[in-house]
Amino acid sequence: MDSQDLQRLKNKYDIIGNDAALNHALEMAVAVAPTDLTVLITGESGVGKEVLPQIIHQNSRRKTGKYLAVNCGAIPEGTINAELFGHEKGAFTGAVAERKGYFEEADGGTLFLDEIGELPKETQAMLLRVLQSGEFIKVGSSKVQKTDVRVIAATNINLRTAMERGNFREDLYYRLNAVQIMMPSLRERKDDIYLLFRKFSSDFSEKYNLRKISLNIGAISLLKGYRWPGNVRQLKNVSESITALLSSPVVPGAERIELGAADIARFIPDEHDSLLPMSVPASSGGSGLNTDEKRAFVQAILDLKQEIDSLKDRVHALEADPRALPEAPIHSAPLPSDDVEWQEPVPSGNVSIREANEALIEKALEKHGGNIREAAAELGLSERTIYRKLAKKKEKAEQ
Repeated sequence: MDSQDLQRLKNKYDIIGNDAALNHALEMAVAVAPTDLTVLITGESGVGKEVLPQIIHQNSRRKTGKYLAVNCGAIPEGTINAELFGHEKGAFTGAVAERKGYFEEADGGTLFLDEIGELPKETQAMLLRVLQSGEFIKVGSSKVQKTDVRVIAATNINLRTAMERGNFREDLYYRLNAVQIMMPSLRERKDDIYLLFRKFSSDFSEKYNLRKISLNIGAISLLKGYRWPGNVRQLKNVSESITALLSSPVVPGAERIELGAADIARFIPDEHDSLLPMSVPASSGGSGLNTDEKRAFVQAILDLKQEIDSLKDRVHALEADPRALPEAPIHSAPLPSDDVEWQEPVPSGNVSIREANEALIEKALEKHGGNIREAAAELGLSERTIYRKLAKKKEKAEQ
């Protein structure tokens, strides 16, 4: 596809972003669409996997047929076979009439099976049969029926790992994996994050007649620095929350508002695992971390515990002798996370734990000329945490 065709495709399906991995996934979807190959779409939850089956269907010879999407993880195990393959009257309690299943309903069209890894083993065997021969049997029947359905499956789990653990059939895995398309996570699309924020925020503003929001460089950096475990879905929720709470109704001459990092910091969740002094590599399809990785991971946790214990000792020393604060060296150990709810301060002399922590931050900022990034690095904190603490201090001063 040339760039113009690709952009037209994005406009049609309301896709935002210019990331190379995203473009590759879209190009693969269009390329495989004219065939009847089974497609397996992989990627984390919230990355937007559901748009690819629609693109494939609409660019295939089946586009005039039905397109049905089924979330396999949302159907109870006891009824999944009947939902997919149908049932006869009286096949089980509550089966008061014959019912067509999704494979019969989608005959001649496309069936998208999301969360395919959640299928029970019995259903996996039935799915394998219909993929191989187009044959299925309704629940409560002995009659073999035929269907002509193109199956597209999606998963947010590693099916190879599930297969090695005995939770997913090997023959079904290879049958589904004729073509695999990987949708990238949002943290792999850093340059797309602000584009998406701007889109979601703008749509929300127009819907509720609010001032449009733009972000300064610091705020954009804060968005890009977050891991976004919920991906595009999470970013959409955060964008709409920021717009709803920080924008205001449009008035003549004031159609836009600019926000900084301190404004949006409280909307970006803190990550507990951000305190670990190492990153855990993603499994490439094996059963997990190897021995060396496990040993390194355990050692990292022990090192972190030592740093926390050191911080506790320093806090206790400050409580015992507040005059020691000016001479206290700034340690690289992380301060308590914002996720920990502060209890009522227990003062010793005239210094509380909260005041001691604020003083450490102020001292680090003074040392680095107000540079939040350098201060955060020295304290072992995220920039987001310092922005939050400064915002809280400002709010307290204004009260």
